[in-house]
Amino acid sequence: MAILSVSPFTSTPKPLSSPPSVKPQLSRARYPFSCQRSFSSYPTQREHFPGLKKLESPANMFSSIGESLSRAGLLAILSASLVLVDPALAFKGGGPYGSEVTRGQDLTGKDFSGKTLIKQDFKTSILRQANFKGAKLLGASFFDADLTGADLSDADLRGVDFSLANVTKVNLKNANLEGALATGNTSFRGSVITGADFTDVPLRDDQRKYLCKVADGVNPTTGNATRDTLLCG
Repeated sequence: MAILSVSPFTSTPKPLSSPPSVKPQLSRARYPFSCQRSFSSYPTQREHFPGLKKLESPANMFSSIGESLSRAGLLAILSASLVLVDPALAFKGGGPYGSEVTRGQDLTGKDFSGKTLIKQDFKTSILRQANFKGAKLLGASFFDADLTGADLSDADLRGVDFSLANVTKVNLKNANLEGALATGNTSFRGSVITGADFTDVPLRDDQRKYLCKVADGVNPTTGNATRDTLLCG
């Protein structure tokens, strides 16, 4: 149906023509790229970021972790087996002259007489009635050991560690204890100390008083009187 427009200057109405249809067209100069461009044609992450490392797949990552754990477990088992196979590796104790393991052992009544056992380790060992007569024990350790009734007569005990040791009823006749350690609750009760040299041995007052009551003799090696070395006065 035609639309009539009435002009004030004419009496004859003129039909109004329909506006021409306009189809929008995209300019290639403005939109040079196609919307259907493949994503594979764009630069990759490695092209944009050259320093970026390639990520491993989850399967490879778990495989690497599993191998690391397996190696660590194998090393732990080997270390434990070495300790269990040889007690000497698990609990070292000996010295430069006596290679036998003597630390933390029950050595009751064992004969060490006349042996050279310099810096030997007897820590926490049971040495009741053990025989050390004439032994060279310079710098040896009897820390927390039980020496009840042991024979240490004529022994070289210079620098020996008797800390916390039980040295009751021990034969120390003519023994040289210069510079030995006797700290803690070390007890010499009931021990024979005739001719023993206690020079520079730090003793508790109660132990010193007790030993002074039974001290006598002169050490044949140093020539020092036992009472003098105990500072009995």
